[in-house]
Amino acid sequence: MKNLLKKWNQISLVKQIIVGLIIGIILAAAIPQAAKPLVILGSLFVGALKGIAPILVLFLVMSAIAQHKKGQQTNMKSIIFLYLLGTFLAGLFAVIVSFIFPVGLTLAEGAEDVTAPGGVVEVLKTLLLNVVDNPVKAIYNANYIGILAWAVVLGLALKNAPDSTKTMISNFSDAVSKVVTWVIKLAPFGIMGLVIDSITTNGLDSLLSYGKLLAVLIGCMFFVALVVNPIIVFAAIRQNPYPLVFKCLKESGITAFFTRSSAANIPVNMKLCENLGLDKDTYSVSIPLGATINMAGAAVTISVLTLAAVHTLGIHVDIPTAIILSVLSAVCACGASGVAGGSLLLIPLACSLFGIPADVAMQVVGVGFIIGVLQDSFETALNSSTDVLFTATADFRKQLKEGKKIDIKKAA
Repeated sequence: MKNLLKKWNQISLVKQIIVGLIIGIILAAAIPQAAKPLVILGSLFVGALKGIAPILVLFLVMSAIAQHKKGQQTNMKSIIFLYLLGTFLAGLFAVIVSFIFPVGLTLAEGAEDVTAPGGVVEVLKTLLLNVVDNPVKAIYNANYIGILAWAVVLGLALKNAPDSTKTMISNFSDAVSKVVTWVIKLAPFGIMGLVIDSITTNGLDSLLSYGKLLAVLIGCMFFVALVVNPIIVFAAIRQNPYPLVFKCLKESGITAFFTRSSAANIPVNMKLCENLGLDKDTYSVSIPLGATINMAGAAVTISVLTLAAVHTLGIHVDIPTAIILSVLSAVCACGASGVAGGSLLLIPLACSLFGIPADVAMQVVGVGFIIGVLQDSFETALNSSTDVLFTATADFRKQLKEGKKIDIKKAA
């Protein structure tokens, strides 16, 4: 048994996850009823990630800022610019593709019990109120904007604290990080449970009637991940971006695909940044921030489903309005919560740009929930993997400016 465990630990985490994925598919297809109890493994894994992530973010950010030395540079401005640029370009490309391949919908009920925000002002107001949320409540509700805000404030307040206090906070941060690595080691079993749950509960039959819509959505996300993002990375560091792109997709995108939550994938991204040798002072802030505002996949979802509703209703859209939609989808995406299905509730807001009634818009949300088993998985994989990609890009660009040599193939 010890030898078996030793051999298992020698296998890379990604290979372990692939093994768990294959076993999950086989069990769900061959013995669905007998495999059903294993669904609890997926729930426990995601629950553990969601439980530890808020505490991890609080202490990592607080420790990084408290110990930040005066004059020491971070890359937050560059990273935020990359986040916003990537989200806008994703929305713009989705709009262009939706015009080239217009998709009609068979509108479905099923979203009557959810409430969408009334406008961009309401989305921004909610974001601002989340900033000043009670810190204990923010941790309890996994409100990462609030957690980030309080971590920054507490970190600044502790900058003049004694070294012993800073050491204690740093030690606590390291301890929480260690717990996270233990949780991540259980990813193969968790993903096996999530795969079994997905196949036995949803199946794929209900998705067939929305094949064209899914093809446009997933096609856009693949193009953003494999063409748009690499172009942004190449423009920043002038090196072949694909080793880094594929590493981020493989080590961050796979777990995000199954957890369907950018927030739950924060610990995974933190570990990946550490493995890439990035600046901890930077990624301890940029990764949780990215889980909130870096939402290229959400921008694609909002744009494609909104224009699908537009084409279904036969509404004419001119080029200026399409560009406005790209901007609006990017702004809406930044307001999407980092939980499964967070972007869907912002579709009615985008639909209002074209005068589409709320009841029709909510039927479009209903369609989103039907295809969500695939749409939300691909969306989250794109969102979360890009957090690391852009953080690494800014870090490497900074090193190049300092005259250091960077080899992306070795780093990745």
